[in-house]
Amino acid sequence: MINRFEYEGITWVDIENPTPEEIGEIGQEFSLGQLLTHELLAPTLKPRVDIYPDSVYTLLHFPARRHTHGNKTVHEVDFVIGKQFVITVHYDTVEALLDFSRSFEAAMLLKRKAGKLHSGHIFFEITERLYRGVEYELDAIEDSITTIENAIFSQRERAMVVAISNVSRELIDQKRTLSMHTNVLSSLEQVGISLFGEEFGTYLRGISAFHFRAHQRALSLMDTINELRSTNDSLLTTRQNEITKNLTIMAFVTFPFSLIAAIFGMNTNNTPVVSEPNGFWIIVSAMILLMSVFFVYFKAKRWF
Repeated sequence: MINRFEYEGITWVDIENPTPEEIGEIGQEFSLGQLLTHELLAPTLKPRVDIYPDSVYTLLHFPARRHTHGNKTVHEVDFVIGKQFVITVHYDTVEALLDFSRSFEAAMLLKRKAGKLHSGHIFFEITERLYRGVEYELDAIEDSITTIENAIFSQRERAMVVAISNVSRELIDQKRTLSMHTNVLSSLEQVGISLFGEEFGTYLRGISAFHFRAHQRALSLMDTINELRSTNDSLLTTRQNEITKNLTIMAFVTFPFSLIAAIFGMNTNNTPVVSEPNGFWIIVSAMILLMSVFFVYFKAKRWF
């Protein structure tokens, strides 16, 4: 599906789930060439920057585990940037692009600097919204981390093991995806300035700032969840040690009782106390006395 927007001589073409016919049509209109049109037909695994005579091709992946319409954990967005046009290609619905399309002209009017509109401005606006979408993802993750923290200190450590693992997995995806943007944006800045001038570089430096902020926040949240994992593991270990200690004390206390009962339960003719009129109560009293001695001893040693 092709959506076209124009403002002050600058064209933005947004293509979702492209067909070969749609890519061929756009390729012919903007003279993209056979190699570039072929690149736009299917998703690509790694971010990259390619330079062409009159345009720059780059693709970026944006984390989208929580805010996605399918099962994908990232959104791929391909950009073809020329002096008078920007083409975006994506293979599923991207909320940031949908939002920008709804307010295209208003965004251009309110945010552009004085002077002639540049394609770099449109590219800047699009990537700003894409990184804002990443920030929304990180907001949701931060809320989950807060919930986990409260649960850990509410004695629900065992239930938080899986929750911590799930959040860690999301943050690993964030970190891995965003870390790939650094070299791409750096290369894009060098190529963009050589093709379109210093003004384009100004926009790209702004985009790098958006990326840096999102990336650093993802790293910070990763540190936080790692600290919470360490705390949760320590609390679990302490709790298990307490349970083990209590069971050991119970076993040690009850062992003499079993030994005494076994001794006096022996089927012999001359077992002492057993033949006495109050033999049962004497043996039980001895057990209770022994238990009391053990209890006082353990308490003095502060073992519980």
